[in-house]
Amino acid sequence: MSSAVEHSDAQFGKATPGKIGMWIFLATDGMSFSGFLLGYAVLRASKNWPHPADYLGIELSGIATFILVCSSVSMVMSIDHCKRKNRKGMLNWLLATILGGAIFLGIQVYEYVHLVNQGIGLSSFYDGPSLFGSTFYMITGFHGLHVLSGVIYLICIYRQALLGKYDNGDYNELEIVGLFWHFVDLVWILVFTFIYLI
Repeated sequence: MSSAVEHSDAQFGKATPGKIGMWIFLATDGMSFSGFLLGYAVLRASKNWPHPADYLGIELSGIATFILVCSSVSMVMSIDHCKRKNRKGMLNWLLATILGGAIFLGIQVYEYVHLVNQGIGLSSFYDGPSLFGSTFYMITGFHGLHVLSGVIYLICIYRQALLGKYDNGDYNELEIVGLFWHFVDLVWILVFTFIYLI
């Protein structure tokens, strides 16, 4: 009896060039977010920084965080249904992922409009250091661009799925977009924790 576990999944454990490319991109992108968060931490430690809970909508952002995390789960479900050649399930879960990302972006736009109306802009803050607004918009905006890119990427994959490209159970491209989407979700958990909660 062989000690190695046999898998019926032909793609299990295989790193395609697309996956390797995405991992390299995510590693470098992770360094960008690390730099932004480190810069934020240094500024916050060296200034008389306002308490974020006094100005940011933590409850609404918490809901947005929950939606984004759920969209990661729906991405996993879409890949699972593709593996099982369940076209309808794959399309439905992929659409749920797209909707989760779009709702997150809508909440972020709503929050930005609300903050600007309160006098917290990119270079102005009525009640404290202007760097508070600058760093907030820079970090959350950079992440928002990633979510927007991810939603567009997912829409392109969804279109390909509608055309039947993944009906044969080849989920490699779904896994690649899934890697990006999980990264975006993970980064947001860090951003939410450092910017909103601490």
